[in-house]
Amino acid sequence: MKKLNVTIQLQMSVPDAWELVETSEGGQVLKLPNGQFMDIAIEPLFASNPEETWTSTEDDEVLNDILDMVESEDVAYAFVQH
Repeated sequence: MKKLNVTIQLQMSVPDAWELVETSEGGQVLKLPNGQFMDIAIEPLFASNPEETWTSTEDDEVLNDILDMVESEDVAYAFVQH
């Protein structure tokens, strides 16, 4: 089995009311003004042709098999200061 490192970096324009909050495990998530929280993480997408439309799987077993391959996840959030 080979190791695969994936680094995800997003730059987004978000409403001023969004906040960063720390979880009990020391990670960060976004707190939305409607009382919900959002975490952005990887979701496997599939296509029968790499030039066509990509979609997520509807098969929970396939998704669980892929997620079981993840040994650890570390997502850090930071607001960009101009």
